[in-house]
Order: sequence, then structure tokens, then C-alpha cells
Amino acid sequence: MSLEFKIEARSGKARAGLLKTGRGELETPAFMPVGTLGTVKGMSPEELKEIGYQMVLSNAYHLYLRPGSELIKKLGGLHKFMNWDRLLLTDSGGFQVYSLAVLRKLSDDGVEFQSHIDGSRHFFSPEKVMEIQEALGSDIIMPLDDCPALPADPERIRESVARTIAWALRSKAKKNRDDQALFGIVQGGVDAEQRKKCLSELYRIGFSGYALGGLAVGEDPEVRAGMVEMMTEVLPEAQPRYLMGVGPVEECLEAVRNGIDLFDCVLATRNGRNGQLFTSGGKISIKNARFAGDERKPDPECGCYVCRNYSRAYLRHLHVSGEILGVRLNTWHNLYYYYMFFKRMRGAIVSGGFEEFYREQKNKFKAREDG
Repeated sequence: MSLEFKIEARSGKARAGLLKTGRGELETPAFMPVGTLGTVKGMSPEELKEIGYQMVLSNAYHLYLRPGSELIKKLGGLHKFMNWDRLLLTDSGGFQVYSLAVLRKLSDDGVEFQSHIDGSRHFFSPEKVMEIQEALGSDIIMPLDDCPALPADPERIRESVARTIAWALRSKAKKNRDDQALFGIVQGGVDAEQRKKCLSELYRIGFSGYALGGLAVGEDPEVRAGMVEMMTEVLPEAQPRYLMGVGPVEECLEAVRNGIDLFDCVLATRNGRNGQLFTSGGKISIKNARFAGDERKPDPECGCYVCRNYSRAYLRHLHVSGEILGVRLNTWHNLYYYYMFFKRMRGAIVSGGFEEFYREQKNKFKAREDG
């Protein structure tokens, strides 16, 4: 088996699991930093390991266009190329085709598109996407899926579900490498029946894990939360559950409480580059003038490298000066914050005290909102 998953503890519906592959292990629930182009922006692989991360996400669309999946294969695969010896998940790039391509033409065969880089024309079929990810050599791979922006009319949702199922079947038939685990992606927008139909057909095909895709693409957060809660009632118990692209810790907390295992999002890194830090007291914008002479560390409850060594005043100086070090330190802190939040969630599940942890965090979030 390319992947084994064991649930080691439960607290309500929340699960603490251990995901094993031939390359290594991942403790869940887990957050995956986004390394779209084979790099988590601002961070070296060694620094990610120092924080404690066990898996990173990269993107097949971007790596196919630049530097090229075949070049990466010739250079020994993506792990060697980026010097990352822990787990890698690659997204199929389907969402990027729809969101970034200059022009695209969608059909049941696949999607034709023009590169957002140079306008060159390309065609992604389910089979082509499998070939790209096999060349990259990632540990967990995703099939090409049809991800409509929301809101979408019912006919578009039905079309998306039918196409996603058909493409999933073709993807599994094409998969060749035994050392890669293929997840199925559940589409269906915010239509509960279409979501359940998609999952039912994917389960019939059979995958190593199941992802909820097509969320955080325009729908109301409360609607999204309801959809996640509903789907965790029907997702297979014995396999990992992955909520794609949803990253606010408030939403991650709710999703873990409902039984989700894996997450990815650009929030930690993107917000860091823009000068926003996640702290135990809420988000702060480090460029704010009130931090100009602030000698305190960024987060008084944080033990990361940044908080052990630098003040808010220094981080503000770096940010307003446009210094690269500011981007790196903000990103480092945010990724540590996410890692520790997930580590604390897992610890609460293992100890059987997740509900207490959940209530404490909800009270903290509410206090921030109330000012």
C-alpha cells in the first residue's frame, strides 16, 4: 500500500490520526504549508523542518509550466529538486487552470488553456495530469476535477459533478506508480445532494483518501461550514479527509471538530508577506505606526525563533523599509503559529479534552471580535 491511515484517538467527532507512506509519517490533524512552485515562499526546507512540518503542498499546473515536470523528473524528482525529504502532496492544477489561464475551453475530454506566463497553449486531460504528477514523484496526488466558481446555477453544478466523477475514473485507470496515493475530490458546490452523489460515485471507484474541493470559492463562510459538517457525516471513516484551500484557524477548528484531518491554505504565508501576523491575541498589522517603538516580542505567548529574537519595532522597521528579512520573519512566525495551533488541537484530541479546548478557543475568538 502506498498509504496507510490509522485513527489513534477520538474526542467527539474529532480524530487524531497517523498517515504513513513509504517516505514517512504525518500526524493529523495537520496543516500543509503551500509551496506552489516547489518552495514555501520565504522559507527554506530546513526551516520548515525546524518548525516541525511533515508535509508540504505543491502545484502540478505551475510546475508543469515552469520549470517543466519532465525537467524535474530528469533532475531526480520534486523531493530532490527542492531538497525536501518529507511528504509532498501535489494538487492537480485544475483550479489554477480555471482561475489563472488567459483563455480556457472546457470539455468532457479535458481543458485547453493558455499559460498565464507566456500565452502558450496547453491541454490538460485527466491522463496528462497523472503523467505530470508521476513525473514530479509526489507522495499524494490529486486527479483533475471540474471546480466551478460559486455561486453557480444547478445545471453547472450537475455538469461539474458528472465531469469530476468521469475524470476521477480515468485518473485512477491511468495511475501507474505504486508509491503514490491518489485521493478523490468531492465536488458539488453547496448542493448537498450533488455532494453526496459525487462522494458515493468516488467511493465506488475507490481512493486512498477523499478531499472536499470547490469550497472557499465565493460562498458564504457559514454555508461552507454547514457543508463541511454535513459531508463529514458521510465521508468514509477509515480514510483521511482533506478540506482543500480553507485556512482561517477559526474554520479549521470547526472542521477538525467535525472530523477533518488535512488542510492547506496560503493565508499563513501570504498574510506574512503583507505584514499581518497571527498571534494569540488576534491578527496584528505590523506596519501600524503604533508598533514603531514597541519593544515587545510579536506574540507574548509564542516561542518561535522570531518571537525569541526580535521585537515588534524591528519587524515594523523591516516591513516599512521593504526588507526581504521582514517577509521571511513574518512568514516564519505565521507558519509556527499554524503548526502550534494544530499541534495543540491534536494534543487535545489525544487527551480526550478537545471540547474544552474548542470552547476556550471559541471564547478567545469571540473576545477578539467584541474588541
